[in-house]
Amino acid sequence: MINTSTIENIPANSTKPGIFSGVSPKLSFIFGLVTGVAVVSLIALILTTNSQNSLKSNKVANAVNDTNQEVANQDNKPTKVKIALKDSDYIRGNKNAPVVLIEYLDLECPYCKTFHSSMKTVLAQYSDKIAWVSRHFPLSFHANAQKEAEAAECVGKLGGADKYWNYIDKVFERTTSNGTGFALADLPKLAVELGLNKNEFTTCLDSGEFAAKVQTDLAEGVNFGVQGTPTTFINGQPVEGAVSADQLKNILDQVLAAKK
Repeated sequence: MINTSTIENIPANSTKPGIFSGVSPKLSFIFGLVTGVAVVSLIALILTTNSQNSLKSNKVANAVNDTNQEVANQDNKPTKVKIALKDSDYIRGNKNAPVVLIEYLDLECPYCKTFHSSMKTVLAQYSDKIAWVSRHFPLSFHANAQKEAEAAECVGKLGGADKYWNYIDKVFERTTSNGTGFALADLPKLAVELGLNKNEFTTCLDSGEFAAKVQTDLAEGVNFGVQGTPTTFINGQPVEGAVSADQLKNILDQVLAAKK
């Protein structure tokens, strides 16, 4: 039997004693402070762990992205093609050079104009090591490009390789580019300036004698993967755009070094 005399009577409307019941206020304060610090430390630990995991995840994701980008860049690298000199090509430099640069150009292309200047700079230094060839790739939205290309072939027919290249030099020196930068009416005057017979040149140009050859160059360029001008094949490796003289020199040095 339970001795009820030892049980404290608790009023019906009272609550059970709390955890700090009977504890001094000072001790209660200290205990609460310690508990608060512990809770804050736990939260900080959780946040730090999550942050570290997030950083690790980001590093992994970035590594994957970098790898994917590297693979994509390798996949997008232009493919080397088998492209050879033709009897109809006008060569500038050394025809027996170890490096052949075959350029597809548009005489009304502003980027071709810039690239032409770079090529002339490089030619002065590598004249015995490179053979530079220009082939035609007149863009449809450059109104004068087709006839200017035909005119180049007429100049070549009447005056040979030197006149052909002098003609291209002068067109790029004077054209403002983008379609009608060099007036077609001035082509006969330019031919005379180059020392050619005006009537012979005009007859050649007006007859359209080289229209098909220009279009053949363009079609062959498309087959080689040319999508814009200038595009230059350096021993078959395509180089797209108006790269600078320094960039060209770097490429040529690498190609020449590989041949040693």
